[in-house]
Amino acid sequence: MSGPNVVIIYTDDLGWGDLGCYGSTDVETPHLDALAERGVRFTQWYSNSPVCSPSRASLLTGRHPAHAGVESILGAARTVTGLPDQPTLASRLGELGWTTAIFGKWHLGVEPGSAPQRRGFGRHLGFRAGCVDYYSHIMYWGNRHPLHDLWDDDTEIWRNGEYLTDVITDEAVDFLTAVRDPFFCYVSYNAPHYPMHAPADAMDRFAHLPWERQVMAAMISRVDDGVGRIVETLRRTGRLDDTIIVFSSDNGPSAEERNWLGGEEIAYPGGSAGGLRGHKGSLFEGGIRVPGIWSWPAGLPQGVQCDEPAMMMDVLPTVLAAAGSPVDDVDGVDLGPLLRDGGAGERTLCWAYESQLAVRRGRWKLVIDPSERLGTPSVPGRLLFDLEADPAERQDRSGDRPEVLAELSAAAADWSADLDRWRAGAADPTG
Repeated sequence: MSGPNVVIIYTDDLGWGDLGCYGSTDVETPHLDALAERGVRFTQWYSNSPVCSPSRASLLTGRHPAHAGVESILGAARTVTGLPDQPTLASRLGELGWTTAIFGKWHLGVEPGSAPQRRGFGRHLGFRAGCVDYYSHIMYWGNRHPLHDLWDDDTEIWRNGEYLTDVITDEAVDFLTAVRDPFFCYVSYNAPHYPMHAPADAMDRFAHLPWERQVMAAMISRVDDGVGRIVETLRRTGRLDDTIIVFSSDNGPSAEERNWLGGEEIAYPGGSAGGLRGHKGSLFEGGIRVPGIWSWPAGLPQGVQCDEPAMMMDVLPTVLAAAGSPVDDVDGVDLGPLLRDGGAGERTLCWAYESQLAVRRGRWKLVIDPSERLGTPSVPGRLLFDLEADPAERQDRSGDRPEVLAELSAAAADWSADLDRWRAGAADPTG
């Protein structure tokens, strides 16, 4: 079967305000800005979770995290299981004849049975857990034992001293140069996730910024360089027009203390949520609203801004519909009509993380027992926000709009019932 090639470029802890095309004035991202000009830039694109493993599960399965069977950040031990066996975007495209590969971060299971090759990918070079040192590719975390984590399929490899963002780009470019159509290439950068490492030449570009912002900008710019190389490879090989490129981030920017290299136990200020409230780990907008860019010159308009909300789980059904194989066994929806002509009906979007719940319908969003960021306690309560008038979620409207509060509270109760049903059926993730 023939159809468009697919390249998904996924970043890690990249904030909604960290790209030039999303309003950043200090991080220069010319290649991503150009990608947005050649496609559709979402202003209200959401991750399905404010943390990494669940959001990646939703991206690859088209399902909510609880339905996919991954709701929390997965560990790094080599015995850690991950995403339950079920159809993924890679396996579905593979069955249709697409060659599939992932380069970079997996974070959906470390033990061999949970590796990318067991979830539909024919090729993987990268790491299986959540974070590694960018040069040694070893995970150092608190007082736990260091763990080396770099793999070429099922073979552990050592490429000491090579900056991992560049390794990921190099491998993706090599794959794209050699592979035959059609293909699915998942480029899963770990930048700008901690540890905060960037090459000297990238740091020099932003020497005028405070250190915490300088290193963040340097790490993001290296990803941007990689995007430029990937796009140029597609252009050089004559595939750019008929390749769907999706760019996004797994969640909002991290404010975790372990980002900091000075040893201080303080919240890290490096990433930007673009004025939105909350960070990674929060169901406020800053934790879940992320950059979302779609480019497909042969199939989509160019230079378009889309203000309709959409989610990571929509990627799978949208891509499969474009490939001529629509599906109806997932939670996401085909965004094709929205991407092509702006047509969209009102949706109810839902999130759950730890004790937090959130529901959005139209301009209104209900946040239940929210937390401001990873590692801070949730605060009991129900907060209602008008995102059209107050995208920064500063004014709680629950007191003066009781009818909206009641409507979204009922939707939250239905959402909780869905969560209970999925969790009860976790032994059968295909259901």
